[in-house]
Amino acid sequence: MSRTLALITGASSGIGAAYARLLAPDHDLILVARRADRLEDLAKQLRADGTAVELLPADLTTDDGIASVTGRLAAGDVRMLISNAGAGGYAPLTEVDPADINHLLTLNFIAPVQLVRAALPGMLAAGEGSIVAVASLLAFSAGSADPLVPRRTLYAGAKAGMLAFIRTLAGELTDTPVRMQVVCPSVVATDFDGGAGYNVPWAMSPEDVASASLAGLRLGETICVPGLEDQATALDTFFSAESDILSGGRRPALAARYTEVRESR
Repeated sequence: MSRTLALITGASSGIGAAYARLLAPDHDLILVARRADRLEDLAKQLRADGTAVELLPADLTTDDGIASVTGRLAAGDVRMLISNAGAGGYAPLTEVDPADINHLLTLNFIAPVQLVRAALPGMLAAGEGSIVAVASLLAFSAGSADPLVPRRTLYAGAKAGMLAFIRTLAGELTDTPVRMQVVCPSVVATDFDGGAGYNVPWAMSPEDVASASLAGLRLGETICVPGLEDQATALDTFFSAESDILSGGRRPALAARYTEVRESR
């Protein structure tokens, strides 16, 4: 049997490492992360079970790191891309160092878009492929005042952008064999954000997140919310509200509330 080649970013720990372990029985792997020593530790475990593993240390906050990974994807032999690398940077916007803004937006949005763009031509030419982007449940949180939700302006904005990007691209690729998915987990027990998830009683394991994602691919889910029980109903409501806003706002006349204010002046 031939083995599919998968490239996973953020593979040195957490959700990325969980994807690697789940895919290893029938995939060969390209593992991407900043920490080469931790990549090597994981690779040794996977190679011991017969998986071919290629290591690609790269910092996806930098142009050189992005170029290194997009260059590898341009070879056209990768049939699954798991874009998982990310960082929180939770803080009110006024407390974010201006020097960190590009760093956070690049890692959480720009780099994944560049990687998807690099992977697509080879997948389309081969007539097969899967692309998974790990976003966050916080992609849906812009209007939330829940005190348990962290200060998250940049992070939520980037992850909401990734949600929109993958959904829109999935529509663009409807008539192709390439499958798209965006995964939106809640808190996960990993080293992310300094390991804060380890102290949250409702945190999901990284293995369960990766397992839900791969099962969701088999189910044809473009959006995967691993902890959401009645996902179909919730998303139908969400999509219906989107449709109402889009169709209702597509008109040449001002809404009545604006004309009433203008006329009362």
